Amino acid sequence: MARVLTPRAEDFPRWYQDLIAKAQLAENGPVRGTMVIRPVGYAIWERMQADMDARIKEVGVQNAYFPLFIPESYLRREADHVDGFSPELAVVTHAGGKELAEPLVVRPTSETVIGEFMAKWVDSYRDLPLLLNQWANVVRWELRPRTFLRTTEFLWQEGHDAHATEADARAFARTIHHSIYQAFMEEILAVPVVPGRKTKAERFAGATNTMTVEAMMGDTKALQMGTSHELGQNFAKAFDITYSSAAGKVEYAWTTSWGTSTRMMGGLIMVHGDDNGLRLPPRLAPIQVQIMVVKAGEGVAEAAGKLRDELKTAGVRVKLDDRADIPFGRRAVDAELQGIPIRIEVGPRDLAGGSVTIARRIDGSKTPTPLGAVLGAVTSALKADQQRMYDAALAFREANTVEVKTLGEAIEAAQTGWARVPWSAVGEAGEKEANGKAVTVRCLTRGDGSMPDSDEESGLVAYLARSY
Repeated sequence: MARVLTPRAEDFPRWYQDLIAKAQLAENGPVRGTMVIRPVGYAIWERMQADMDARIKEVGVQNAYFPLFIPESYLRREADHVDGFSPELAVVTHAGGKELAEPLVVRPTSETVIGEFMAKWVDSYRDLPLLLNQWANVVRWELRPRTFLRTTEFLWQEGHDAHATEADARAFARTIHHSIYQAFMEEILAVPVVPGRKTKAERFAGATNTMTVEAMMGDTKALQMGTSHELGQNFAKAFDITYSSAAGKVEYAWTTSWGTSTRMMGGLIMVHGDDNGLRLPPRLAPIQVQIMVVKAGEGVAEAAGKLRDELKTAGVRVKLDDRADIPFGRRAVDAELQGIPIRIEVGPRDLAGGSVTIARRIDGSKTPTPLGAVLGAVTSALKADQQRMYDAALAFREANTVEVKTLGEAIEAAQTGWARVPWSAVGEAGEKEANGKAVTVRCLTRGDGSMPDSDEESGLVAYLARSY
């Protein structure tokens, strides 16, 4: 098969951009830092969205929608928040041919506008918890854009909730983080992640605690795939989100926020892609099986159509490609680029012997298969390849993560992978030193990998890496 991408080992960033273009996932928009997500790419995002949306609703969250434009004064009510986002803000000063009395911010995130409405909707302890989520676009002015990874405008979900106690808020943030984010990424995207606590320097603006899920990309850099934030009572006090307790006392609520974005698309590409293009985990793939007519012939189209119907009835997401007027090689290359997990090649010669060829994207194998055994072979392969992708990504991460004891060793190891080092050997001063060498502390965990309750706990482990 002719090479259409720059090899990953030769130039990873160029390979990444080549893949996005050749697989028809996305293109740059007309404004620097924006992107056009093409139908092939958007179908993948829709699958991500649908699965995660179902998980979010399962824990009692309801979807809503809030405005794109936020009064600038709202952001200024929470000092850390506005300071954290000021360099990234897009501000509207004129509209309708006139200068606005108050500038409007194009939402970089919605804590402030949602806080305004939470204050209206919460009156009594009976109104809590208030669990909200929205699927929306946001704008953060990006100086160094890269498709899916860092764009000025991107798509995401952002959850916001209010609780009666700090314990309730903390427990819910962790439920989102582990039972939804980590589970979705590992079970559906086949991307192993390290859940951990961000350091004070890396914490979300206005939060008392930020939790992250970090994944290793194919070049060993780290990517933050999603975050959950405990906001304490900071936003409740700024927006007067109060409730009357069962004892009749007026109390401030405790809030959290959490989000994942189209950055997951970039992570998916960089974890699983190879020199032939994208490789999609079967549970995620919009098209799990593509049936391809290799060459027109007697009974070929009918056999292909029958296979499609059989697989569709069994719940397989299947597409029939019967474009025999387009060279088979070209169509096969496109299927490889777009990461379709299985191709079933139907041609006159194999069909005469009562068989077809099953081609698996994950390992490149091609297996002649009797027509009567296709359904069983396909379902078995889809299940096996999902697990195979996760296992390969996990093995790669483990092989490229080293245990070290000093900051110097950690910085050196982070040039080619991840380093696990005692946080006591790094500290805030060491974190600044590492940052100066393009290495960041991705997260803190306990020695057993569990989530810390505080970054003051003894025995914490820091993960250091280069990152996107």
